[in-house]
Amino acid sequence: MRSTMETSSRVSALKRRLQTGLSSQADRPLVEIVRRNWADYIVVVLSVVLVVFTATTSDVFFKQRNLSNLLRQIVPNGLISLGMLIVILTGGIDLSVGSVVALAGILAAGLQHDMPLLAAILLALLAGVVAGAANGVLVARFKLAPFIVTLATMGAIRGLVYVYSDTPQSPTNPAFRKILGGFVGGFVGPVAVAAVIMIACYPIIWLFLNRTPSGRAIYAIGGNEEAVRLAGINVGRQIVVSYVLSGLFAAIAGVLLAARLGISQPSLGSGYELDAIAAAVIGGAILGGGGGSVVGTFGGVLVLGLINNLLNLYNVQSYYQQILKGAIILFAVLARRKK
Repeated sequence: MRSTMETSSRVSALKRRLQTGLSSQADRPLVEIVRRNWADYIVVVLSVVLVVFTATTSDVFFKQRNLSNLLRQIVPNGLISLGMLIVILTGGIDLSVGSVVALAGILAAGLQHDMPLLAAILLALLAGVVAGAANGVLVARFKLAPFIVTLATMGAIRGLVYVYSDTPQSPTNPAFRKILGGFVGGFVGPVAVAAVIMIACYPIIWLFLNRTPSGRAIYAIGGNEEAVRLAGINVGRQIVVSYVLSGLFAAIAGVLLAARLGISQPSLGSGYELDAIAAAVIGGAILGGGGGSVVGTFGGVLVLGLINNLLNLYNVQSYYQQILKGAIILFAVLARRKK
């Protein structure tokens, strides 16, 4: 009887949070919030140290060209990480994002030979949505482990890319590179159109997660899926939505990357899932669900971008960057593990 009353109380509290949009952190004492978020403060300090160190040891870091390139280079990871965050909030993971990047990129470039540019881009984005929906249905409807599902679709989608074309595809419409791969005027100089699109996506997803019933449900599912189900929410539908958004953002990243490079290869996007997971966990996401934020994820993307930029300025080999990213993921997961 007592456990039934406790369960009913938790469900009632969850319903109130979903209705009012209050996060679980709002109900915690300040001391507990500070104690659990100590890793976030370390990330902030690390970012400041990186900027100061790079600025004092390199003459080109604060030059407009380097800052413009930095912002342009973080666009793919910024978009993919945003979708990855949504999936992680539900307690899932999406390892197929790199393959979706390749699929969308090669379709956007290759389909221009046979149809108008806008139609080619829309079909490329639709392919990402379909891939995400397939992942979501397999996870939500058949109760399969997200790691296994997305690992399988990662290979399957990459195979589809090679079936479509085992050679690089170049866009035929010059507007593709000129518009999506071009620049617009900014306060401090030209800003990449792709960067503007990426930055615009962050407040949209922040509003979705914090101001809509579906977004609040996604947050709650990672904390206590059973309580969300008892509250009368369709958990499966919200999980599918999260994977669809992940596939969509990976597809947008693929299209923008193809426009920036002027060519799309079947191997495009390889290893991007590691960067996305790293950015999300650096920004506060808890693997297994129950924590994470849009603002934190954007911070994680910037931290990784700063690290890559710093190592590139000092001509550090790329494999050292991979070692560092792996170490960062381990630290972030250990620091935010559930007690």
